[in-house]
Amino acid sequence: MPEQSHIPFTREMKKTHTILVPTMLPMHFELIISVMRTYGYKMELLRSSGPEIAEAGLKYVHNDTCYPAILVIGQFLDALQSGKYDPERVALILFQTGGGCRASNYVSLLRKALARAGYSHVPVIAISFSGLEKHPGLTLSVKKLHGMMYAILYGDLLMTLANQCKPYEINAGQADALAQEWTERLGRELGTGRISYKRIRRNYERIVRSFAEIPRRERETVKVGVVGEIFVKYSPLGNNDLEKFLVSEGAEVVVPGLMDFILYCVYNSVEDYRLYGRGPVSHHVYALAYSVLCRKKRDMIEAIEREASFEAPTLFERTANLAHGYISNGTKMGEGWLLTAEMLELAESGVKNIVCTQPFGCLPNHICGKGMMRPIKERNPEVNIVAIDYDAGATKVNQENRLKLMLSNARARARQAEAEEVKEKVAV
Repeated sequence: MPEQSHIPFTREMKKTHTILVPTMLPMHFELIISVMRTYGYKMELLRSSGPEIAEAGLKYVHNDTCYPAILVIGQFLDALQSGKYDPERVALILFQTGGGCRASNYVSLLRKALARAGYSHVPVIAISFSGLEKHPGLTLSVKKLHGMMYAILYGDLLMTLANQCKPYEINAGQADALAQEWTERLGRELGTGRISYKRIRRNYERIVRSFAEIPRRERETVKVGVVGEIFVKYSPLGNNDLEKFLVSEGAEVVVPGLMDFILYCVYNSVEDYRLYGRGPVSHHVYALAYSVLCRKKRDMIEAIEREASFEAPTLFERTANLAHGYISNGTKMGEGWLLTAEMLELAESGVKNIVCTQPFGCLPNHICGKGMMRPIKERNPEVNIVAIDYDAGATKVNQENRLKLMLSNARARARQAEAEEVKEKVAV
């Protein structure tokens, strides 16, 4: 069986190759791509979907492989075989943490799949803060990371506001249209490479104000939080359009932002020094990065808080503290302690119904997500958590039926609580 060796992305390839980016968070990734185009990279976000993506992945990857890997590899292969791209002039990029879970094998799995499919010459760029690989044609400088940070904050802001508008908007689709309009506008700004923090904060205010102007009506909804493995939590391809389905069922979806995951990764590097004495020099760099990122997120939160009609996300410092007493902050495989903390964060903010999305057989998620459901419920009996497995063999109908049951239970509990409240008022 042919094996693909590591083919570095060279400086010459930067001029000739288009880098294909797998889908996860379309708004966030479009903004990140805009930043990278500033530095001369030709990038394109793949938006393909449908059963053929999983089928393409399963053709070249073992079916016991992590479901996100099957989808990402399937999407790449589907693009290469579509005829839309010249296989001699494309490269593929994967973002990963390099942590101790199956996701760290994506790169080798992708290269093997490419070799089997006859594309062994296509470069695979592995982007990781762990420094797994070197690619002379693509490096992440402080300036590039600076731009990507604002792209992620913008994406989180747009996602948060759109989700709070969609269930109530009078003109269906207006929130999504406005989010796309802002994505294109902000992408053009970020694409200039001239980043002014004064302008970014002014943009926060304008974005919040524009969403506040969307005509909305009051209606009874169930707030549903979504947590889990990062790909199936965010990607419509990975979770069968979970957010769209929940909104169609009359729910308001609450999803923690991508910046929280970035902060989680940085925070873990800070904690490594405290827990294990690792990296005494790099510890100071990570501590500074953590402080800066927390401050930047706080500024975005304050922009939301100044508009009374929206609820702002939780400060990450608070999220990190919520895990204490439930799970150690040294538990950091996959989403680790953050998964537990996000469920507690949602519960504390009044989101009592939570969907925990996980690829079938994902050990970190089964421990930190499914495994923590019982202790969370024991200490927070009003919280309703349902774990949904996503896999090539799982049916969408079964997933949606379980979600409908969760929503039905949530509405029944809300009616019961309302009835009890009325009784108490009558008794008084």
